[in-house]
Amino acid sequence: MTSAVRTAPLVDIRRIYAEPAALELPRGRDVVDRWPGAEIVPVASHWQIPEVHGDEANVARWVRIKTEALVLGVKKSLTTRPNGRSADFIAPSTANGCAMACAYCYVPRRKGYSNPVTVFANIEQITAHVARHIHKQGAKTEPNQCDPEAWVYDIGENSDCSADALLSENVRELCELFRMSPTAKASFATKYVNRELLEWDPMGRTRIRFSVMPDETAKVTDIRTTPVAERIAAVNDFVDAGFEVHLNFSPVILTPTWQADWGALLERIDDTLHERAKAQLAAEVILLTHNERLHEVNLGWHPKAEQLLWRPELQEQKLSENGAVNVRYRRGLKADAVARFRALVAEKLPSCRIRYAF
Repeated sequence: MTSAVRTAPLVDIRRIYAEPAALELPRGRDVVDRWPGAEIVPVASHWQIPEVHGDEANVARWVRIKTEALVLGVKKSLTTRPNGRSADFIAPSTANGCAMACAYCYVPRRKGYSNPVTVFANIEQITAHVARHIHKQGAKTEPNQCDPEAWVYDIGENSDCSADALLSENVRELCELFRMSPTAKASFATKYVNRELLEWDPMGRTRIRFSVMPDETAKVTDIRTTPVAERIAAVNDFVDAGFEVHLNFSPVILTPTWQADWGALLERIDDTLHERAKAQLAAEVILLTHNERLHEVNLGWHPKAEQLLWRPELQEQKLSENGAVNVRYRRGLKADAVARFRALVAEKLPSCRIRYAF
């Protein structure tokens, strides 16, 4: 089965916008070979493609662009920076953008509007950089909430690695590096169940974090993603295949029925997971953060989602670490919701340790 056929449900690549330097690299040529019928469009920079980035008129073609366009570039800046929440460190991304279209996603705010996937072709440089960083860190001598023994590296900050693995071998090569790194683990969050990953044999050195939320909310906000029930059902299979599997309860959107909805979801998870999955289970809890500019964009393509996401009567401005002005639930409301959520998990899914909640 060819890659083009295998990925048809999510992507049908018709155009590849490519930096010349990316086309000269083996990974760039491999990506192009996966879609031999695609038009190659030379571009000076993967960051500046008016047809796909930065043009509000693209809102009407949001999903089509994500389905049909792929960008091929070279990642210029390779840095690994401290985190301390989802992971100890954020590794350089092997891709940017997403084939899915969640209404609350922060990535379009940073790169612009439709934001299809950019695959970085200089994977050898990226893996070499990460390998040097792992070696320099040495062994982890004190446990923390990220992991008691290993340094955890988030490898998918700006993309969904499960979907990226449909487009190139980048994610697999990075996970293979961690399989050979006894002091470190890879980690990434995903809303896409890619069962091809079950063949990878990660030997416990890759942590997948399946993001879940109540079905009725996800049907409105999680566009083009794997259904939540399928994400939950996949947990046992991925644990059996050698992955560490955590959950992201994210984002928690405070609908009028959120407590009942989440309670039912947590009960379903408890009924579905086998004992080995429960024994290694942990989760992150992240309440919704939104953005006024994204709100305005969403009104142009998916206004129904904004009825859930944009609630000025419940929200206040928040200055993020990267300097962006976003909105979050008001401080007192948020603190109460976090406490209520923790209590729900303790009652409905007692095997699940919450690594952090905010």
